[in-house]
Amino acid sequence: MKPKVAFFDFTSCEGCQLEVLNFGEELVELLAQIDIVNFREVRSRRADNYEIAFIDGAITTESDITRIKKIREQAKVLVAMGACACLGGVNCLKNFLPMEENLRIVYGDCARYYNTIPARPVSSVVPVDCYLPGCPMNRYEFLKLAKALLLGKKPELLNYPVCVECKLAGNICAFDKAETCLGPVTRAGCNAICVTSGRHCWGCRGLVDEPNINSEKEILQKHGLTIQDILEKYRHFNGYLIEAGGGPTQHHSLSGEGQLERRPSPPLPLSGEGREVSK
Repeated sequence: MKPKVAFFDFTSCEGCQLEVLNFGEELVELLAQIDIVNFREVRSRRADNYEIAFIDGAITTESDITRIKKIREQAKVLVAMGACACLGGVNCLKNFLPMEENLRIVYGDCARYYNTIPARPVSSVVPVDCYLPGCPMNRYEFLKLAKALLLGKKPELLNYPVCVECKLAGNICAFDKAETCLGPVTRAGCNAICVTSGRHCWGCRGLVDEPNINSEKEILQKHGLTIQDILEKYRHFNGYLIEAGGGPTQHHSLSGEGQLERRPSPPLPLSGEGREVSK
């Protein structure tokens, strides 16, 4: 029997699910090995007898919490797919304003009809077995993980910074071009796609397990950023991780005085320590 797989969307642009569909021939080969029973962007038929669940999106409502718990109860393996599911992502930007103000700005006079809570990653609500970080997630990393799960294995995320991939690609360092970048503290696995394309790293894959945030802060300050500028740079994708207690091996915070605060690790580090993958 082929393992049954389901894809679920929460609060996101659903771009990570589109990345799955962008495969073409590789996806056809994968479909020969699995049975997709739930994937709203692909088919209308749905079933609740899945074994592997891929989650796209952050948790932003009370109903999301109820729904993700139900999915976790059914799934033998639960995968957080993309920055929103892994980190809370850009959705967590709303956490730095009062919820009432967010509702007023977005929904205006209709605000009273919407119920929202501070955005959070999937791991803040239920155990997560595997992670596919990035915005969007790397489709080849998805394929690697899917094949590993079929073999009863659980691949580990890379635990070195994007800078390594940048050097391998022969890129000129963003700092050498008088720009600022989060590559020194961001988890690799994207092949430094943003810097290679002429931009800088936004930190969408989250931080490495032992990020040297103090050194990164000093470099960013030397390039003209204030503590507030640095906080805003981290908050773009890592707002929950930096401010609210979710994150890698050590949870770090830049205080208003520019000092690094170290807080206890959350129950589930970014590298993933969920339930055992069934063989």
